[in-house]
Amino acid sequence: MDIDDLLSEAVGQTTAQETSDLQALVRAWVTERSAPEILPWPDSLMKRALQNINHQIELVELQTGITDPKTNFRLIIIQTELERSKFIIDKHALYILKTASLCLRLSLSELQYAKTHQSLIEAHYHSTFLGQFPTSLQKLDDTAGGISMVEQPDIDKAVFLRALRHIDAPIFVEGTDMGFQMRKGDIYVVRWSAIRELVLDGDAELI
Repeated sequence: MDIDDLLSEAVGQTTAQETSDLQALVRAWVTERSAPEILPWPDSLMKRALQNINHQIELVELQTGITDPKTNFRLIIIQTELERSKFIIDKHALYILKTASLCLRLSLSELQYAKTHQSLIEAHYHSTFLGQFPTSLQKLDDTAGGISMVEQPDIDKAVFLRALRHIDAPIFVEGTDMGFQMRKGDIYVVRWSAIRELVLDGDAELI
């Protein structure tokens, strides 16, 4: 049995709700991977998806044992979802933890991961070189001279966007005189800051 057999069997057993959840899950995963900043955790969607996956795993374990390839395949899916935002958290952990609104976007496991990651980084820096500096120079979040040491996501990063519906109102890119109208199915390359709300509202998706 290969991966195509597993996928076709899984599709054949899914309900309309599960199919819809799968499409939403894939869209959320691709958007999270493509966006330059952490996005809200899809709590209700993830609860349903993980409940379905856990139920399927329990059935497989009861019938064939945990060494069955189906079980391993579904465990890989769970692991992939849990890894969804590690890259962004690793890169911007301090910024996220210092911004209350961003902490609310994380799941409990992601928040714990961010705290643990930042704690390990700070301990490593202090043991290797920061401990040798004067106390006033040991901060990782210093803002002396009006310049913050905390790296923030680049919200002006260019992203690839597919329109999911027509948007009649012109979309303008801040700082430029460029504007465009979005038509369903069209693909654009544009700054994340210009289309962020459209993606969060479900009017467009990142690809």
